[in-house]
Amino acid sequence: MGLSKLNPPPMATKRRRRRRRRRRRQIGARDGSIALQAVTKGLPCRKHGEGSLEEHTWLSMDILLRIHSLMRFKDAARLACLSRDFARSWRYRDSLIFSEESLGFDKKMYRIDDKMRLFTSRVDKIMKAHKGIGVKTFKLDLGAIYNPKDFCHLDRIDRWLQIAVKPGIEELNLNLARMNINYNLPCSLFSGGTGDSLRCLDLSGCNFYPTVESCCLRSLTRLKLWAVHILEDNLRCLFSTTSALEWLELGNCSSLFCLEIPCLQQLSHLGVSFCTGLQLIENKAPNLSSFSFSGAGVQLSLGDTLHIKKFIWSGTNAAMYARTEVPSYMPNLETLTIVSENETLDTPMMPSRFLHLKFLSITLRGLSYDFCNLVSFIYTSPSLETFILSIPRDFTNPRVLRRIHGHHHKKRRLRRIRGHHHDKLKSVQIINFFSATSLVELTCYILQTATSLKCLTLDTTCGAPRCSVSKSGKCALMPRAALEEARSAVTAVQTYILPEAPSTVELNVLEPCSQCQAAEL
Repeated sequence: MGLSKLNPPPMATKRRRRRRRRRRRQIGARDGSIALQAVTKGLPCRKHGEGSLEEHTWLSMDILLRIHSLMRFKDAARLACLSRDFARSWRYRDSLIFSEESLGFDKKMYRIDDKMRLFTSRVDKIMKAHKGIGVKTFKLDLGAIYNPKDFCHLDRIDRWLQIAVKPGIEELNLNLARMNINYNLPCSLFSGGTGDSLRCLDLSGCNFYPTVESCCLRSLTRLKLWAVHILEDNLRCLFSTTSALEWLELGNCSSLFCLEIPCLQQLSHLGVSFCTGLQLIENKAPNLSSFSFSGAGVQLSLGDTLHIKKFIWSGTNAAMYARTEVPSYMPNLETLTIVSENETLDTPMMPSRFLHLKFLSITLRGLSYDFCNLVSFIYTSPSLETFILSIPRDFTNPRVLRRIHGHHHKKRRLRRIRGHHHDKLKSVQIINFFSATSLVELTCYILQTATSLKCLTLDTTCGAPRCSVSKSGKCALMPRAALEEARSAVTAVQTYILPEAPSTVELNVLEPCSQCQAAEL
């Protein structure tokens, strides 16, 4: 009996193997190997390199190689074993993207040590086989794969970059932000004409100290630095060699004290966020049309702001600042996005106007904010077509819960806000709509004055994708307090807003999903 367990019959072994193969095929299909199965379906079983693949399928080789180039590394490598044609395509693949997702790692399946070993092994094999010939795009996202205390992986990063970064490369993306390591990106990678073709550079979580001699990026159009340690002198050297720069984003670069943008004629977008040491932004680029900023205590000197059409502002009391300062500072603004982490000041009514503003998005956090203050934006924006208001709330905060439970369902006497008719506003969306009196009053004001309004959407959920469109097939779970408030919001809509809605307006009220939220409901 014991021997039969240790040595199962041959037929039982074959059945077990068939089940394992079937199971692997099912997992492969779920992991995105459907494209591999579609390409290889109907191909005869043959040895590697036997004939041309084009002889065994009605698809042309150009189409097959195009499909091969769009596959994940895991599937592309498997397909390269089928024929010499695909093996050749693999060696000259112009886009190399390494991440947990692209290499088929399941985050729950591997331990950290095993993941580090397998990731390194796979990337090493691919890079040795590829040799960096013809690479145009190289992306390396190490995430949290490596142990920050293990410095041996730094040499591997150097080796992979040296293979990939060669003349002809157009895009380099290096993400080490979550590793919390002290890695110096070698600027010698871009010397000797290697950096002449580079158009996009995206660096996260490293040290970058370019000089005029070691780093010439004359074709660079997009530059993003996140959590990168770079000094002001190095940034000046970099700008002196990037005359074609069009798009610049700096985030969490705490080593910068003063950001000076020289006269870059092509620069149209500048974004600065969470650079805690920054005190001054001085811009001399004459054609800046888009500017985004997140932070506080920074002096802005943007030069000629007449060309700025898009402005994103994130910070405390951002709504008040935007209303009082922006109309005169950026008179030709067309798109305005405001994110206020804590709005404690009222937004005043002022004579200044947003004459050209077409799109307005406001995200507000503030327990006692009077939403009727936002009439100041709508009233003074005669060209406004789209208005989006988002009101995120923390339902674990006792102060929030007290205010929610303090809302009553008795008939309330609403303020009637005066205002002229708005004949351009077409779409209004309020995310996280709840039953606060001032929010109901603002909504009624919009319905009464916006004669051109076509669609009003009141989302009583958090605004996350619903089960019908989300990848997981489920709605984001809402706390019980949020569900209670959503019910109150629906009651407020039926009582106060629905009677004010003209027949020409499409009123959409999004309620919590009864299936996904059934446990809490």
